[in-house]
Amino acid sequence: MLGWLHSVVGDRLAGQGRESSSIERPADRGRTGNRAFAAVYDVFTMPAERGWLGRCRRELLAQVGSSVLEVGAGTGANLRHYPRSAGVVAIEPDAAMRSKLAYRSRSGKGRACAVLGADAEALPFPSGVFDTVVCTLVLCSVRHPDRVLGELHRVLSPNGRLLVIEHVRDSGRRAEWQRRLTPFWRRLAGGCRLDHDARAAIERADFAFERSVTFVPPMSLPWLRPFLVGTAVPLRRTGDSRKRVR
Repeated sequence: MLGWLHSVVGDRLAGQGRESSSIERPADRGRTGNRAFAAVYDVFTMPAERGWLGRCRRELLAQVGSSVLEVGAGTGANLRHYPRSAGVVAIEPDAAMRSKLAYRSRSGKGRACAVLGADAEALPFPSGVFDTVVCTLVLCSVRHPDRVLGELHRVLSPNGRLLVIEHVRDSGRRAEWQRRLTPFWRRLAGGCRLDHDARAAIERADFAFERSVTFVPPMSLPWLRPFLVGTAVPLRRTGDSRKRVR
């Protein structure tokens, strides 16, 4: 089904055995990534992963199809939640995070996948080739969310789905504090923007949510909430109306 990917990721495609393929793009060479952030990320998120966040990942990723693209895969927290039937291509631009992702994939601690150091603003894939795109805790830290979402729309098949877990901008006084804290938080947390409106960005990129829930997780940081979990489908414009891509 994904035979064309062999030219990009080699013969060890996701879903074939327990190995992963790690491809270094020219832009990554000589870069070490954010080593400090990669070193503490799993420790920082461990309580949430053992609780509410792990449950959200498991329930959301049970919906994936057979050809999956995960953008901003980080250290690979999603890998253990994918069904065995899924062929997964995971992209992560940060070299330090990607090293942990590749290790988790090939060590048997999660679903084996193809790992690429690709840029989500210019994905190296033909249009319409994935039936599922997974985006979890990513949109807050990319430089140009609209470009990334445009690329996700492009590579998603007409009847595919975008699966998301994102923290979103709050309202009222908390939103104002998120705006004020964002410059500091971005330096501390790998570029994460507290005041990013992920839902609006997704809908602006011609996706429509089929199902979604916005909630405040237990024991979450007061400036890092609420969270959005949902599935969205691609739309196309017909005159002034919007319709599901057919």
